Amino acid sequence: MDRVKLVVIGGDAAGMSAASQARKRLGPDQLEIVAFERGHFTSYSACGIPYWIGGAVTERAKLIARTPEVHREAGIDVRLRHEVVTIDPDRRLVIARDLAGGGEVRENFDHLMYATGATPVIPEWAGVTASGVFGVQTLDDGAAIQEWLASDPAPRTAVVIGGGYIGVEMAEALLKRGLDVTLLEKSAQPMGKTVDPDVGELVAEAIRGQGIKVVTEAHVDSLETEGGRVRAVVTPGGSLPADIVVMGLGVRPNTALATAAGLPVGPTGGLRTDRRMRVEGTDGIWAAGDCVESRHLITGEPVHVPLGTHANKQGRVAGINLAGGYATFPGVIGTAVTKVCELEVARTGLTEKEAARAGFAYVTARVESTSRAGYYPGASKMMIKLIAERRTGTLLGAQIVGKAEAAKRIDALAVAVWNRMTVEEMTALDLSYAPPFAPVWDPVLIAARKATDAVHKAM
Repeated sequence: MDRVKLVVIGGDAAGMSAASQARKRLGPDQLEIVAFERGHFTSYSACGIPYWIGGAVTERAKLIARTPEVHREAGIDVRLRHEVVTIDPDRRLVIARDLAGGGEVRENFDHLMYATGATPVIPEWAGVTASGVFGVQTLDDGAAIQEWLASDPAPRTAVVIGGGYIGVEMAEALLKRGLDVTLLEKSAQPMGKTVDPDVGELVAEAIRGQGIKVVTEAHVDSLETEGGRVRAVVTPGGSLPADIVVMGLGVRPNTALATAAGLPVGPTGGLRTDRRMRVEGTDGIWAAGDCVESRHLITGEPVHVPLGTHANKQGRVAGINLAGGYATFPGVIGTAVTKVCELEVARTGLTEKEAARAGFAYVTARVESTSRAGYYPGASKMMIKLIAERRTGTLLGAQIVGKAEAAKRIDALAVAVWNRMTVEEMTALDLSYAPPFAPVWDPVLIAARKATDAVHKAM
């Protein structure tokens, strides 16, 4: 076969997973790979940034899975500090700007891997030029925050705007660094887009219990600056002192290049792909990661779920296919987990609001249990909430809040959702038992029993 060229836009999870998978199947004599990355790093864990800031991860290098040098040794031409500015699908050409050395680079392609990730939501009031205002999107962002925290004078007060995953994780990280932290959330409770209000209340209580100020239903008017540095966050209720402001308002698919090139974007703002991660209506153009939309396996609707797990899987699928193999990415069910101080929070499937929006009639069951046998040292409380279809009893979603050993139980529930199990079928699941690991009736089984009772009562 003739030698072909793959150009990758984006050097993190999706892009480099695709490049690595393609390289495993086709050697340098068959496939040339050029990867453009506008930042300073490749193949790193953006999800680990809050834990690096908070000190649980001791050094930046531990967040990097594969350095540019490792990729280059595998025959992947990684070009850091190169930002692609134009894609021409008809001429099979990309144009990149060399951010370090200046000038322009042009590369033709047979296959194009679009893996530009997502861009943070930045309101108009946040467009100030003062120092001390940060997003948490890339490893470069994390490095900038670390440098600011070590600056003189050292920041003492922090305001985190947005109570989603990144917001609550960064609030904890800054608290651990000794700062006085305020978390602002526009909804009635933190993680309002992730869990139901009754679960969100438990999260808010846990955050406040650690000494973080939580202001819900908050509105931000502007940022106050002095001498080129941020000084306060201005709200209708007054100004909140802030030597550092962290933006955690969510992200949008980074599809500006794609739309300029005429590539199809769906209702979520993400690129539309088929199950093999090929951009719809194209030949040899692939996309994966936070820049694409996925299909929700319960509702069948397009969704944008920016998680590293999906990015790596989708990138792997794209790399296999563009190298001549066959693989598919079926979709997502919204499984996610996080930790807020000592509290673990997890979810999978649909929340009540999402189930209602999708047109399901449903019942709920909420139980409290312990992570281990109640008499075994270290047992801690947890709450599990299940949402099941009213008529069939099919598990639609689940949420868990608890301390150590609680959250990973969401994986058993995710498997049940994925396989469309009923809550009655779940009551007989052969889950493991020993006093150091679980009660004789695991919390998952207790919740399934209660949900089964709710389904029977609704018939």
